[in-house]
Amino acid sequence: MAITAAHVARAPRIRLGMVGGGRDAFIGAVHRSAARLDDHYDLVAGCFSSSAEKSIASAADLGVARAYADFTEMAMREARRKDGIEAVAIVTPNHMHAPVALQFLKRGIHVICDKPLTHTLAEARKLAKAAEASDAIFALTHNYTGYPMIRQAKAMVQAGDLGEIRLVQVEYAQDWLAEPIEASGQKQADWRTDPARSGAGGSTGDIGTHAFNLAGFVTGLSVQELAADLQAFVPGRRVDDNGHVLLRYQGGARGMLWCSQVAAGQENGLRLRVYGTKAGIEWEQENPNYLMVGPLGQPKYRLTRGGAGSGDSAARVTRIPAGHPEGYLEGFANIYSEIARVIVARRDGTALDPAVTFPGVKEGVEGVAFVDACIRSSARNAAWVKLNV
Repeated sequence: MAITAAHVARAPRIRLGMVGGGRDAFIGAVHRSAARLDDHYDLVAGCFSSSAEKSIASAADLGVARAYADFTEMAMREARRKDGIEAVAIVTPNHMHAPVALQFLKRGIHVICDKPLTHTLAEARKLAKAAEASDAIFALTHNYTGYPMIRQAKAMVQAGDLGEIRLVQVEYAQDWLAEPIEASGQKQADWRTDPARSGAGGSTGDIGTHAFNLAGFVTGLSVQELAADLQAFVPGRRVDDNGHVLLRYQGGARGMLWCSQVAAGQENGLRLRVYGTKAGIEWEQENPNYLMVGPLGQPKYRLTRGGAGSGDSAARVTRIPAGHPEGYLEGFANIYSEIARVIVARRDGTALDPAVTFPGVKEGVEGVAFVDACIRSSARNAAWVKLNV
């Protein structure tokens, strides 16, 4: 008998809900694409806006049957349904992350939250306690940790290929806020430059947290203290749009982090360089399929995603052969697929692949503590301060 798709057993898709991400939202569409890419999730419910009309309209656009205008009602009603959501994606402005997550966590619904974790450190700590007390999984979508060559870099550091880490240099430079576009009502700029919604950090919270997380993910090092010089170059802007940060890592390594949203000509310039006693590595997000390796005293060489010399850590999150570019959406999808593996293993009582990894509430608190420390340091003329993790 011929085997058809109907005869092939597979785990049922995870029933996914979403809060935020309605019409005109940027990151909601990214999350939905990432969730569907590997076919692990079905989006079945959402509170896509605080406006009932807009939430219903957004649900209709997406073919989602259950639309809510209130996230608390959504959490309560979905928890009572036999076919209710198993996980929720939170894609709201930062100040709503904690209130939404708390409602779903206390009902045992897994949470997939956009970064940064919260808009204040006090809220981050409160949310961390709730996540630890809940049986639900809490994941934070620092999507760059899903890139194959970042996984390759991390594996090389862990294997000792770089030797003892001495120097970490990471930067994330953009130019989209080089002019006061928030004054024109541009939606993304409006809330990202409003400290009541974004948090006290501007570029530090929006993209600095990505750079900070990426450096920690690859090196495994923890920042002990930092000295930050933050600026708001655009007149009247209430949050920083540029930051230079010196880092002292536990164990003696030193680092520098630059985040800017006013660097003219820069689009999405996330770059990481790590130097040890044996070798250095370089990676840039705009060319993410390559990792440059510079062994001490030897010629520099390039590893390619899916190519010769690339190891198992990169291969397990690689979809297509070398030479075919993978990037932003695929990296995001890798995070969603890693989360799905944990959810399915828990649901089915099966063993989990120990290679599965994704950022969680711990990394979220560290990111908010980084922003808090940057603000405290800059207010004291770039004094050295400790991170209050």
